[in-house]
Amino acid sequence: MLTKISVEKILDRALMGYDLSPQEGVVLLQQTEPEAIAAIRITSDTLRHAQAGDTVTYVINRNINFTNICEQHCSFCAFRRDDGDTDAYWLDWTQILEKAADAVKRGATEICMQGGLNPQAQINGKSLPYYLKLVETIKQEFPQIHLHAFSPQEVQFIARLDGLEYTDAIAALQDAGVGSMPGTAAEVLDDTVRRILCPEKIDTATWLEIISTAHKLGLHTTSTMLSGHIESHEQQIGHLDKLRSLQKIAIEKEYPARITEFILLPFVGQEAPKPLRRRVGRDQPILQDALLLGAVARIYLGNWIPNHQQSWVKLGLAGATEALAWGCNDIGGTLMEEHITTMAGALGGTCMEVEALQGAIASLGRPYQQRDTLYQKVISH
Repeated sequence: MLTKISVEKILDRALMGYDLSPQEGVVLLQQTEPEAIAAIRITSDTLRHAQAGDTVTYVINRNINFTNICEQHCSFCAFRRDDGDTDAYWLDWTQILEKAADAVKRGATEICMQGGLNPQAQINGKSLPYYLKLVETIKQEFPQIHLHAFSPQEVQFIARLDGLEYTDAIAALQDAGVGSMPGTAAEVLDDTVRRILCPEKIDTATWLEIISTAHKLGLHTTSTMLSGHIESHEQQIGHLDKLRSLQKIAIEKEYPARITEFILLPFVGQEAPKPLRRRVGRDQPILQDALLLGAVARIYLGNWIPNHQQSWVKLGLAGATEALAWGCNDIGGTLMEEHITTMAGALGGTCMEVEALQGAIASLGRPYQQRDTLYQKVISH
C-alpha cells in the first residue's frame, strides 16, 4: 500500500495538469481514510472548477424506451422481457409520436431513444429500415429535436442482422436524423467482467470500435460506466483508461466528433436477476463509493472529458446533488419517463421537474444553466 505522501504526490501531479497512470488511479480508489478521501474530493472539485467552471448544467430531455422485448439476458437487467410475457411492450408509431409531441410541449431539446434488441423490429425482413423509420417518424414531425439514440450494442445488432458494416449502419442513422450516440452498453469495459455481467453483449473491442467509428463519421457520443457490482478497482480504472485513450485518438486524429461527457451509473440491484443480486449482496448503490469513483473519474479523465455527471435516477436527487461537490458539473436531464433503472428498483423516480433540478443546484450556491445535448447553452424564452 502506498503511503499518504504518495496520495498527496498523485493529487499534486493531477493539479499540475498531468494525466494519472492507471497505477495512480488505483491507489486513489483504494483510499479508506477520511483525510485522504477528503483530499481526493477537494482535488476533483478544484479540477472541475478549472476544467468546466462553476455553472452546473442540465438538459430538458425525454427518454423513449421503445420496446422491452430483448433477445439478450444480461445478468443485471430487470427491464428486458420475452415476446409474449404479460408485461412485454413494443410502442407503435402513434405512441412514439405522442411521447415526442409531449416532450416538445414540455420544452425538451432532446429525445433519448434506446430499447431492447427485438429481432421482430424489422421492415421487409430488414432491421435498419425499422430503426430509420423510428428516427424519421420523430424528425419529420419535430425537425428541431435532437435525437440522442441507439447505443453501440444496438448498432451492432442492426449491422449483424442485416450483414452491414458498422460504418454503413451509423452513417444511415445519422443521415436519417440521429444527432448523437449514447455511450451506454459499456457497463465495465473488461471482458472478464462482461462474461459474467452481460455474456451476450458486444465485447470491449467492439464497443470501442463502434464509438470510434461514430467519432470518425462526425457523430458525438457520451460515455458511461455501470459501477459497484462485481468489478475491481483495477477494472474500474482500466475502463476509464480506455475512455481516455478513445478521446485522445479522436482529438489527435482530428475526428469531427468526440465524447461529450462521462456519466457514472451506480448499480441498482433490487430487482436484478437473483444470481447477480446474491453475489453483489445489496439492493441500492453505496453513495460514498459512487462519490469517490466519480471524483477519481474527474481526476483521471478531466483533461480530456471535462463534463461529468452522476445519475439522479440511480442515486436520488440528494445523491446527485452531493456529487456536484465531488467533481461533477452537470446534473443530467428531466428524462420525463425512465423505465430501465426504475424497473431495476431504483428509488430516484422517473421524472424530474426543471425547478427541482434548479433548486438542487441553487442549494449549493452554484449558478445553473440549461444546455443542449452537445453542451451548448440554451437560452430559455
